[in-house]
Amino acid sequence: MLGLMQDWPLLCHRIIEHAAKYHGTQEVVTRSVEGPIYRTNYAQIHARALKVSQSLQRDGIKFGDRVATIAWNTWRHLESWYGIMGIGAICHTVNPRLFPDQIAWIINHAEDRIVMVDTTFVPMVEKVADKMPSVERYVINTDRAHMPQTTLKNAISYEEWIAQSDGDFAWKDFDENTAAAMCYTSGTTGDPKGVLYSHRSNVLHALMANCRDALGTSAADTMLPVVPLFHANSWGIAFSAPSMGTKLVMPGPKLDGASVYELLDTEKVTYTAGVPTVWLMLLNHMAANNLKLPHLRMVVCGGSAMPRSMIKSFVDMGVEVRHAWGMTEMSPLGTLATLKPPFTELQGEQRLDILQTQGYPPYGVQMKITDDAGKELAWDGKTFGRLKVSGPAVSKAYFRLDTNILDEQGYFDTGDVATIDPHGYMRITDRSKDVIKSGGEWISSIDLENLAVGHPAVAEAAVIGVRHPKWDERPLLIVQLKQGQKASREDILEFMDGKIAKWWMPDDVAFVDGIPHTATGKILKTALRDQFKSYSFPNAAA
Repeated sequence: MLGLMQDWPLLCHRIIEHAAKYHGTQEVVTRSVEGPIYRTNYAQIHARALKVSQSLQRDGIKFGDRVATIAWNTWRHLESWYGIMGIGAICHTVNPRLFPDQIAWIINHAEDRIVMVDTTFVPMVEKVADKMPSVERYVINTDRAHMPQTTLKNAISYEEWIAQSDGDFAWKDFDENTAAAMCYTSGTTGDPKGVLYSHRSNVLHALMANCRDALGTSAADTMLPVVPLFHANSWGIAFSAPSMGTKLVMPGPKLDGASVYELLDTEKVTYTAGVPTVWLMLLNHMAANNLKLPHLRMVVCGGSAMPRSMIKSFVDMGVEVRHAWGMTEMSPLGTLATLKPPFTELQGEQRLDILQTQGYPPYGVQMKITDDAGKELAWDGKTFGRLKVSGPAVSKAYFRLDTNILDEQGYFDTGDVATIDPHGYMRITDRSKDVIKSGGEWISSIDLENLAVGHPAVAEAAVIGVRHPKWDERPLLIVQLKQGQKASREDILEFMDGKIAKWWMPDDVAFVDGIPHTATGKILKTALRDQFKSYSFPNAAA
């Protein structure tokens, strides 16, 4: 017997329809690429998204076609998302921080027909445009007055393009499992892989994100997503915020501490989300200028591990911090470190101990840890294992790749190594390819990095395993000092001594001028391993 409920497909464009109808006057504020602050609202976003749909259809874009965006967080980018998805086309967000040849490879693999690009990235795209034969037109996200001279094929400014449409258009219903959006992994090993989200998965993910213990914004809140729209759906905020009628503040291209502070302050932002490097710049700017943020209530941080010292800085300001973890293949939210009983009353270092974990999953994500043979391991908070996940917003395959990526129970191997405690709190200890195996035991490079960054002279730290004649591998700590600061090998090791097991202590410290990163801001361990491939520990003896 089936239920007697309406068959109401979960479609992304229904989110912006809801926002326009019930929260139409709610503001969407952007620091534009051209410079000035631009103000619009959900009703106008919806109306212009319909014009985007009309314009795409006029240019021959059909159901299932791919349309790429190479853009910052702006109102035009948001309109484009809903306009593309509303006609059953696929919004392919491209990370502009990738190398130009990688961008060309990704656009060719996706066979994008139109590319919508901010003026910032036009020169970069021009260099590889002749390598992207599938692209028929470039829409430049600006108006006629700011339209750059360009060699891009059939280029037109966004405002001229949508002005040719009257907006008399209606989105239709279709199967909720229809592909809606595409995002490629950063490809630190091998070619990037395409993750293809459905309308259903995006809507369900937005509902997960709206849980109070996840992002949990309301119509009374203001959200500043510093995390880019090209990073796995901006952690779903482009869907979750409009679905709740939350005011959106879009930072555009300026992500430095002063610019982010200005928007947080002037727009009275209550919730914000981004990666640790952004929050480090913000905190440094605030400390240098003795500034406060009385309206800010929540900072969500993900992308890479949040140092304990950073968490404490926000907690001391009276701001709640939620350490988040996820990945492109998960749409991307996986866990958030929200305090639940019996931890809500903890204070001081004990509270930080919980906040520094990656947290527990919202409903819609299942997790387990296994050994290399696939055997499930204990949730005791100590046993390391391969972290595997399943759920309605988790990938089951990659675009145009036939390889099976799920285990026998339907779980996806994240490539992370983690522990899970009896309360369900998960803690990432490493990527499986980065874990240091010393004398048959595992050492967490992430724990060592977080500890080293706590030293007042350290700007950033990375740990890699280096071959050792007796122990197979031992940790080498690579440190970039803060500008104008000094510290010796002995200073760093003395600071770490007593805070970790003796056998975890790095065997040496190497000082560098800079630590390489991937296009998504993660430390590029492959480059460091190559840089130190000839390194041997002093006095290493079998």
